[in-house]
Amino acid sequence: MTTLIHFRKVVDYQTIIVTVLALAGVWISRQLDITFDLPTNLIGIAIIFPLVFSIAGAYRQREDALKSFASIKGHAIALYYAHRDWPPQDNEVHAQRGAALTRQLFSAIAAYFSDGRSVLTDVDSLPQVYAVFDEFSQSHELLRQGGVTSGEVSRANQYLRAMMIEFEKMHNVGRYRTPVALRAYSRLFINVFPIIFAPFFAGIGYPEYPIAGYVVAFLYSFVLVSLDNIQDQLENPYDGVGPDDLHLNIGDLYMDMVERP
Repeated sequence: MTTLIHFRKVVDYQTIIVTVLALAGVWISRQLDITFDLPTNLIGIAIIFPLVFSIAGAYRQREDALKSFASIKGHAIALYYAHRDWPPQDNEVHAQRGAALTRQLFSAIAAYFSDGRSVLTDVDSLPQVYAVFDEFSQSHELLRQGGVTSGEVSRANQYLRAMMIEFEKMHNVGRYRTPVALRAYSRLFINVFPIIFAPFFAGIGYPEYPIAGYVVAFLYSFVLVSLDNIQDQLENPYDGVGPDDLHLNIGDLYMDMVERP
C-alpha cells in the first residue's frame, strides 16, 4: 500500500499530458502515413543522461542536508546539556534557558526551510534563525557569569559555530540546488519528445501489431516524465512534497526526550 502511495506521487498532470500527446502523435502519424526510424540512443543523450545526472546530484545534496541537520541536532542537544550540567550553581535557571533556546532554534530552522520563498530570497525567517544564534551567544556569557570556566564556555562557542556552519550548508542546498540550465534542457526535450518520436513509434509493429506502437509510446512517455517528477521531488529536500524529504519539526520530540522531568 505504501508503495502505491509513493508511486502516485510521481504521476501528475504532466505525465498525463505528455503520454496523451505521445499516443495522439502515433495515431496522427499513422493517419498521415508518416513513419520512419530514429536512433533511440538520442533519447538517452538528450533526456536520460541529463535526468540521471540531475537525480544523482539532487540525491547527493539531500544526503549532505541530512548530515548537516544531524550535526545541528547533536550540537544543539549538547548545548542544552552544557546549560543543564556545567554551571556550579543555579542549574535549573540555566537549564530552562538552554531548553527554551534549543526549542526556539529547532522551530526557527523548520519555519525557515519550510518556506521556499525565504530560502531563495533570504527574507522573513532567516533573521529569526540568527536571532536564536545571537541569544545562544549571549547565554554563554551568562554561563560564564554563573561560574562556568572559560574553557567550557569556549567549547560551547565552538558548538555554536559548528551549528551555524551546518545551517549555512543546509541553506546552500536549498538555494543553489542542481544546474538550472541542465534541468531546463532535459525538460524541454521531454515535452517535445512525443512529437519528434511519434513517426518512429507509429512504425513499430505496424500494420501487423498496431497496438505495439501505442504501448511503446506510452511506456517511454510514462517512464521519462516519472523520472523527471522524481528529480523534482528530490530537488528541494525541505518542502515536504516528496516521501524522501527531511522531517524538520523535531524540536519538541527531542527536547521532551532529553529534558529531565
